[in-house]
Amino acid sequence: MVRKLDTMPLTVVGEFHARRRANFVEPYDHRIHESIEIPPGWERPRRPASKDRIGAKQVRAANPEELDGLIVHIELVEPPERGRMGVGRVLEVLGRREDFGVDVEMVIRKHGLPHVFPDRVLLEAHNMALHAGAASAQGRRDFRSLDVVTIDGETARDFDDAVWVDRLPDGTYALHVHIADVAHYVRPGSAIDVEARLRGTSVYFPDRAVPMLPLELSTDLCSLKPNEDRLVLSVLLTIDRHGDVVHQEFARGIIRSVERMTYTAVQQVLDGDAETTARYKRLASRFRLMEELERILNKRRERRGSIDFDLPEPVIDFDEAGEMTAISPAPRYMAHRIIEEFMLAANEAVASHLEHLDLPFLYRIHEPPDADRVMEFEDIAAGFGYSLGFAALPVKRFPMVDRKRDGRKIRKDLVLADERLEVTSRHYQRLAAKLEGKPEERILNYMMLRSLKQARYSAENTGHFALASHCYTHFTSPIRRYPDLIVHRVLSTTLPGARGRRYEMDELKPLAAETSLAERRAADAERELVSWKKAKFMAERVGDHFHGLVVHTAKFGFFVELEEYFVEGLVPIETLPGGRYHFHENTRKIINPRTRREYSIGDRLEVRLDRVEAFEGKLQFSVVEPERTPARRRRS
Repeated sequence: MVRKLDTMPLTVVGEFHARRRANFVEPYDHRIHESIEIPPGWERPRRPASKDRIGAKQVRAANPEELDGLIVHIELVEPPERGRMGVGRVLEVLGRREDFGVDVEMVIRKHGLPHVFPDRVLLEAHNMALHAGAASAQGRRDFRSLDVVTIDGETARDFDDAVWVDRLPDGTYALHVHIADVAHYVRPGSAIDVEARLRGTSVYFPDRAVPMLPLELSTDLCSLKPNEDRLVLSVLLTIDRHGDVVHQEFARGIIRSVERMTYTAVQQVLDGDAETTARYKRLASRFRLMEELERILNKRRERRGSIDFDLPEPVIDFDEAGEMTAISPAPRYMAHRIIEEFMLAANEAVASHLEHLDLPFLYRIHEPPDADRVMEFEDIAAGFGYSLGFAALPVKRFPMVDRKRDGRKIRKDLVLADERLEVTSRHYQRLAAKLEGKPEERILNYMMLRSLKQARYSAENTGHFALASHCYTHFTSPIRRYPDLIVHRVLSTTLPGARGRRYEMDELKPLAAETSLAERRAADAERELVSWKKAKFMAERVGDHFHGLVVHTAKFGFFVELEEYFVEGLVPIETLPGGRYHFHENTRKIINPRTRREYSIGDRLEVRLDRVEAFEGKLQFSVVEPERTPARRRRS
């Protein structure tokens, strides 16, 4: 029986305080507003430190006073209620807030991420690695004579996918996408499988990862290491000059990757860097062919209305001592786009194949946006002179009514809840194209993204809105995503000599819900830690001035993103200079009715960093007034 993910905390992370009358913990959890009392004798961890490969070093304390100021992980014996402290027992002592790595340990436990592999899982993985032997090509297609490569980031440790491209005599392209055959090793119902399902996904932090599979598999047996034979499930596509797949085939294969390439190195070859091109002379022409095919596939997706916002992600740089040195947008290369485009093609091919065979499996779906979110974005875009340009279907509206907001009467149409808008991904795509290269591009692309729903896993196919795909799945990352492993098993049942597993709909529905929840949990944990890291990096810069861009407005103030650093913080409305301001919801502007001064999304201004709450991940700024040049005296 697989444990269900629970939204209510059974354990809490917080700071221990030793006091004369009682010991208590201040929780780092927005759901808990009261302290947690730790009765005498309950401050000592009742279990030894876990032998986890990524766990914090257990801190032993002789008495409560030595715990004062330390971060602890506690079990809630009696949950707190409004106005009444709860009661807890210390499970682990993680260290001091400023200790390296403690922030990661806090986030892991705060979000309830399974991070300790049970002994039976480690034993199973150890025995598997011990008796695996050399990969055998028996019953498999042999691709070892081809110069297959992996292309990943510099810090990647597990390699799910490898690719190969060639031009065929008739002018079409042969694309091979080889994916680690994790299903060959992880059998349904095994200890590793049960733990992988519980985790749902690997979690990636700036300086470490919490893997879905034990390291014996994720970084060794299943990882497509260079110059080593590895078992794969292969998607073999023939693609014409228009980007259409004219033939597709699936096979159990064996490969020997000739190079562990990085995005940076491939990009240097594509840019014509002499030294890098000479180093990879054997592969240079193939990389250029990959670029050619990427452009064709991308054009095809563009024609059908697929959206590509291409928003940058923050990257935190560390020195050798583990100290943060910079926060900057991640580089975005053609090499990234090549791999993404090839993986999209493979995922769609597998999805269409399994759907054609009428086999139940996990789809990756993305539903159309809600009407109210679309209209909210339209209001913002109109302030910049843009629109999605969709057509609203005729609907009945209630008569004009009065309602109060902030003491003011507002007249507004109340639209029926079942209002429908004829919005397609093409509307988003066209607007994104119009914004390319414009100063407001990042801000409106971000707002467009917020107007869309989150993609999720489903046992039923409703299509993928953002990709403009009628049928899509996740197949290309089975080392780090459990849904991909499910799809591998189903695909394997369609191949000669393969052992797979077919699933019924009543099995897939809870699996879809579990894995979607695990994905969101991982994303929340990753996002929160990055916020903490950013806040910690900025803590030494309190009082400094920065140039920023207003990216969001609300009734309590506006958020500004710094141009120098990839960080964001709040300017509270009560701190704005020149008197009292009001938030106007219809224009999303913050306006001073007396001076008519206003702040709106897209404004550039100078701000001062006033406050940092590191473990809340919050930064607070204030607007810096421009210095006024003294007026000259008039000559008499």
